[in-house]
Amino acid sequence: MTQQIPQDLPTHPEPAPVMTGVRNFRDVGGLPTADGRRVRTGRLFRSGHLAHATETDAEFLASLGLHTVFDFRNRADQALEGPDVALPGVRNVNIPLSDPADGGEFWRMVREGGLDQLRGLLGGGRAAARMTASYREMILGRTAEHSRVVHALAEDSVPALLHCAAGKDRAGLSVAVTLLALGVEREAIVADYLVSNAPHNRYRMRRGGDTPEARSPEVTDLLAPLFDARAEYLLAAYETIDTHWGGVDRYLADGLGLAPATLEALRDRLLD
Repeated sequence: MTQQIPQDLPTHPEPAPVMTGVRNFRDVGGLPTADGRRVRTGRLFRSGHLAHATETDAEFLASLGLHTVFDFRNRADQALEGPDVALPGVRNVNIPLSDPADGGEFWRMVREGGLDQLRGLLGGGRAAARMTASYREMILGRTAEHSRVVHALAEDSVPALLHCAAGKDRAGLSVAVTLLALGVEREAIVADYLVSNAPHNRYRMRRGGDTPEARSPEVTDLLAPLFDARAEYLLAAYETIDTHWGGVDRYLADGLGLAPATLEALRDRLLD
């Protein structure tokens, strides 16, 4: 993969507000398309889960005039974190992008495993390889779900907020797919994705126990690939699209079943 990510690519016209109980929130507005347009502000948002939103957070979210919140968590995520805080008049649509049985033991080990177990599970590049593979699989195996999201956005579901647990992987890839359908430059999509690495955006994972080993620098290093937003992950998704479908146009048409009229409607709703 040879794509280069510009270091000074502008992404958002205004800084995102920092909420107390919601991580990784931002408006995707302002991102540029290949034909010189930009994503309209106030139409498409992304974040981590809303389960811990404070009253002030909920008031801010309610002020956005949201039509739909898309929650990509599965039942296990919701059991662990809790359901989203209800926002008056806002439709909540749950579209799991991972199977609760798939990787359940893996994530239990991530939360509770000792250092030796984590070395065996995540060391030697295994953590990053797992993340790369998961992005490829979400592109190949979740076309029906991504199609459903993009069709809904084209029809009646904006303004919309897309989220998973951390707002990085499942939501990040769903936002990326939507932005590709809008014609946003790939480099701009990656730049937005990497904003998830800002300290106030990162997911707060609670590991069992409070021993020095549980908080050691080595444990932090072993876990980092799972909780980082890394360009290589999203570039692997791009590569999968190019390899399997021959490019974005065929992916949108054949993979997601998006007709030209649907793409036009989506762009009318979400682009300036």
